[in-house]
Amino acid sequence: MILLETKGLTKRFGQLTAVQQVDLQVRAGDRHAIIGANGAGKTSLFHLITGRLPPTAGSVHFRGREITHLAPYAIARMGLARSFQITNIFARLSVRENIRLAVQARHRHWTIWSGRAIMAGTADRAMALLDRLNLKRAADDIAGTLSYGDQRRLEIGLALATDPVLILLDEPTAGMSQAASHEIVDLLRQIPRNITLLLIEHDIDVVLRLSDRITVLHRGEVLAEGTPKDVEADPRVQAAYFGAPLDFGSEASE
Repeated sequence: MILLETKGLTKRFGQLTAVQQVDLQVRAGDRHAIIGANGAGKTSLFHLITGRLPPTAGSVHFRGREITHLAPYAIARMGLARSFQITNIFARLSVRENIRLAVQARHRHWTIWSGRAIMAGTADRAMALLDRLNLKRAADDIAGTLSYGDQRRLEIGLALATDPVLILLDEPTAGMSQAASHEIVDLLRQIPRNITLLLIEHDIDVVLRLSDRITVLHRGEVLAEGTPKDVEADPRVQAAYFGAPLDFGSEASE
């Protein structure tokens, strides 16, 4: 089943075209990576999908419904969550409060009668998530004092707390040591397949460990798409990025 689809999605900023006629299909349950050089249009594509930018042309469909002109909060309520390239947490609140607020945000109808039950359930759900994230030990720490790796882990937890069906991850391992990067990959691999992952990532090792499919963007356009082996063998990708045959296996082992 196609969970997310873009058709002819285009974004221009004056004379600059950031995203050009992008047709993308993300299947439910997949781990789908978007790769490309800096300036290829990857983050702009995420902004268009999540409603942070209006498109110049084209459309976005999610769960069989067009969401092209919906507000970001309305798209989020449909089950689409996102993490950002720059860590986006409540830095002055505790780790526990960060997760609790994200869990609580799922409840749109709050009354004096239901409030106590919701609060109790929210606290339990928050602690269960912290345990899953291996952050229970830091539950009462101020989020801004966490290591960079733990902050990224917390941000993934904020996305999971909203019970999404699709999470967009913008470079989840950027700036991390190899060991911390592997921990994040292990965490993402534990996410059940009823949650679909769409990620932007530069680290080929991460892409290969996670991805079922890869879309390559080049100057705002889709250059290639397919399995990792398909993309590795595509002469257009070889010419655009490497000038020689790709060897994902050797690059991933470095």
